[in-house]
Parts: sequence; structure tokens; C-alpha cells
Amino acid sequence: MAKNLEGKKCPKFVADATSDKTISNNTFNDQNFVIYFYPKDSTPGCTTEGQEFRDSYEKFKKLNTEILGVSRESIKSHENFKSKQNFPFELLSDPDEKVCKAFDVMKLKSMYGREYMGVDRSTFIVDTKGKIIKEWRGVKVKGHVAEVLDAVKELTK
Repeated sequence: MAKNLEGKKCPKFVADATSDKTISNNTFNDQNFVIYFYPKDSTPGCTTEGQEFRDSYEKFKKLNTEILGVSRESIKSHENFKSKQNFPFELLSDPDEKVCKAFDVMKLKSMYGREYMGVDRSTFIVDTKGKIIKEWRGVKVKGHVAEVLDAVKELTK
């Protein structure tokens, strides 16, 4: 069972990201940030989730909140995905699963009878003090971004 991170300090992480950046848990000290973990670039659910974050990006920015997407693909794959979908936020590459493990989002999955370790679609909101104030695990894409935006609105009241 995944550990509950709500109310705890954001795990330390450093990862290479799109736009030739390196991003850490300290990159957004004066901003909230949403960090969402997704299984794979350019798959239907992951594309829809990214598009919904993209379409709500300005609303998040008005609430002093940055968006970060994380999966295990390479920077090259992320750059292609980001460019094709016009994502205004950065995607972090986590091929060694260090960030995924820090947030405890790796879980045993099964497809066609074969078991494997994969990313559990998860989202976390980190406040300006570096504390995780809300988490979602086992995310269903439909309506999720609106729920995250509502939680950020509550945080900034």
C-alpha cells in the first residue's frame, strides 16, 4: 500500500526536464506546484490528462501554481510529446525511477496476465512551504484536473 504523503514535507528530488532544465523540489520556493505522475508519453489517457492540465494552465498560474509532469521516458520522448501537445509546462524524465520512488508511485500492475512494475497515475499539490497539501493516487483522468484546480483554489483562499 502506498504511503500517505499529505501533510508531510515534499520528498527531495532532482530531475532533468524539458527545455534543457533541471528541476528540483526547491525550484518553486515562492510558488505552489502540482506534480503529476503518468505512465507513458503519447498514450490516450496520458495525452488527455496533459491536455487538460494545458487547457487549465493559465488558471493555475493565476493561483501562483506551476505544473510538472513526470514519467520514465527520455527527454527526447518528452520533448516530442510536449511539442506535439503544446504543453506550456515542463515534463521531468525519471528513467531510474528516483522521483517515482520518492513519491511512492510505483506499483505492481498486470496486463494480459503479465505482471510488471508501473507508474500509478498520481497527483500531488505542494505549497510554498514545501509541504504536500493534497494527493490523489490511482487517478481516473476524467474530471481530475478540475478537482486539482478546485483544491488549489481552496489553498489560495
